Amino acid sequence: MSKDDIEASSAPLIEHLIELRQRLFYAVLAVFVFFIACFIFADQIFNILVVPYEQAAGENTNLRLIFTAPQEYFFVQIKIAFFGALFIAFPVIATQIYRFVAPGLYRNERKAFLPYLIATPILFLLGACLVYFMIMPLAMRFFLSMQQSGEAGRAAIELLPRVSEYLGLIMTLIFAFGIMFQLPVVVTLLASAGLVSAESLKTKRKYAVVLTFIAAAVLTPPDPISQIGLAVPTLLLYEISILSAKRIEKRRREAEAAIESDEGEASQSD
Repeated sequence: MSKDDIEASSAPLIEHLIELRQRLFYAVLAVFVFFIACFIFADQIFNILVVPYEQAAGENTNLRLIFTAPQEYFFVQIKIAFFGALFIAFPVIATQIYRFVAPGLYRNERKAFLPYLIATPILFLLGACLVYFMIMPLAMRFFLSMQQSGEAGRAAIELLPRVSEYLGLIMTLIFAFGIMFQLPVVVTLLASAGLVSAESLKTKRKYAVVLTFIAAAVLTPPDPISQIGLAVPTLLLYEISILSAKRIEKRRREAEAAIESDEGEASQSD
């Protein structure tokens, strides 16, 4: 390869790197702006996250959450701000990713990629809502049931969660459910690329059940409510993924049949 060819090939690379830097700048700027906004309202956001605990304990219960280190609640506010910033800025981040990769895609590929870009935050939000409105209240009721009143021969056992541990629990559940709810998107993309088929997903269903419960045990706290609450929706999503893979395979067969029909008509006319 000559020196001119090397210089010509390096020019597009530099342009791509400049484009990547610009997209990263917009994404980081969006996270930073939303981080500042969420940090200002960190107390209000934390109070919203405590609502499932309030529902589990009862409306008339005087809830108490503690922190045992002077800086603990400050770092909790930082985590809340970062968590909220990533959540709110995701559409901006996804848009920047799409704008970076879109010029290298054909028009039909861009149209095929866009629905998955929209479905990803929606499925994540559905997983987060499941945690907030159902799984977290059930889990807190389970933990609260372990309390006992002080009597003769019995020690008083009261749940006094630390703010950092409660935030870590609900954030872990939200991210775990949000990630697991991406299963239909991932499987559909793999099926579109021809890497998996509906038949292979069916034959591996028993392995999927085992792996799902293992993942639920790893990603959730060690209580049966959270683990079953994550495993059951994931298995339902697995079945939805099989149906999605079937639909993609059907479309592929129809497209191939149409191409063969056109080629047959063209050969007959010749």
